[in-house]
Amino acid sequence: MGVTQTHLFTEEQNKIAQMAKAIAHPARMAILQHLIKTNSCINGDLVMEIGLAQATISQHLRELKEAGLIQGSIEGTRVNYCIHPENWTMLRNLFQSFFESYSNCTTPSCT
Repeated sequence: MGVTQTHLFTEEQNKIAQMAKAIAHPARMAILQHLIKTNSCINGDLVMEIGLAQATISQHLRELKEAGLIQGSIEGTRVNYCIHPENWTMLRNLFQSFFESYSNCTTPSCT
C-alpha cells in the first residue's frame, strides 16, 4: 500500500498492519524468537544463530526496529538488540483486541 493511502485508515489499523508486516517474514520471526529466548543479543550472534548473511540480518533488524518491535544500542562496533517491551505489549494488546472482536457467527449466511 502506498504511503499516501494510509490516511484512509485509523491509527490503530495502520499500526497493526505495520507490525504485522514486520513479523510476516520467517527470518524476522526467527530473530524475534531468538531475542525473546536470550533477552538480548549482539548482531553477530544472530548471523550464527539464523544462518543468514550479515547484510540480510541487518536489513531484517532495520525492519523490526522501524516497526518499533525491537530497540538497540551501539557499543563500539557491536550493536545490541532486544525486544522493545512497551511496543511488544502494545502489539499483543492490539492483536488480542482484534481477535477478541470476533464472535463465532451462528447464522447460516456465514457458512
